[in-house]
Amino acid sequence: MDRFDNLYDLSETANVRFMGFVSEMTRYDFGIVFTHRFYGKPLVICMQTGQSTLLSSEDVGNPSFLQKAFRLPCLEEAQQLSEYLQDHLPPMPFEENQY
Repeated sequence: MDRFDNLYDLSETANVRFMGFVSEMTRYDFGIVFTHRFYGKPLVICMQTGQSTLLSSEDVGNPSFLQKAFRLPCLEEAQQLSEYLQDHLPPMPFEENQY
């Protein structure tokens, strides 16, 4: 077996929030993991599709990014998701010098 260089191996008690809601077009079920890793960006996981991404406040306001990240069929659906997340996802402080 080849040798691997371990970059990090940390344990952390993370805050997890589960959100389910319905837009005009579809139902959403998300798990949101708040952690001090990843420069303070929460890990957002779509429970239906398994798609996940790290989201900053700027990313949440970008429907095109959300459409691609969660493989949404149309930009209108991504705009509705963007509006919901902007209202319900608290901003996280940027963690400098993390890596």
